[in-house]
Amino acid sequence: MSEHDRSWTEGWYAAARHIDSPNHGPRPEGVSVDLVVIHAISLPPGIYGGDAIEKLFTNQLDGDAHPYFDTLRGLEVSAHFLIQRDGRCTQFVSTERRAWHAGRSCWQDRPNCNDYSIGIELEGLDGDTFEPAQYTQLATLIRDLSTQYPITAAVGHEHIAPGRKPDPGPGFDWARLSNLLLESPVKIVPRS
Repeated sequence: MSEHDRSWTEGWYAAARHIDSPNHGPRPEGVSVDLVVIHAISLPPGIYGGDAIEKLFTNQLDGDAHPYFDTLRGLEVSAHFLIQRDGRCTQFVSTERRAWHAGRSCWQDRPNCNDYSIGIELEGLDGDTFEPAQYTQLATLIRDLSTQYPITAAVGHEHIAPGRKPDPGPGFDWARLSNLLLESPVKIVPRS
């Protein structure tokens, strides 16, 4: 992929497919984006492929299509990015905007992680393993994000909402991601 393919326009990553989510808002004035939050999602849980995640992030998920989807009815959430099992990357929210991915959260005594973070969903299930293509794409995306923002750390949802959220979970290989980002200024926070 050429450098041009990884360029940015108003917070949109040229190397990603774009699908606009309505679930975002402005970042607080003067807040620096310096954190990446890694999540895991599959809809229904443990089922991969399909467009249910895209429909969730765009408020189009049919609550009657699967019994689990009924529990998500009316939920308005988003992430900046989704990396599917085959490594394909989709962007839902400009990185200049505040996506609604972290919920009640805190990192290093700073609450409201949505204000200063970029959310990346990996298609997967907490406790399950992730695919090599996902790690490769995740590392590339984090490196490219760090050229646009002063990203200092990449953490899991489990780190910023302990006890409330378990993802990406024990199946996520933090050492592998760290090895892929050896030359990066981004600190990888391993599972505790």
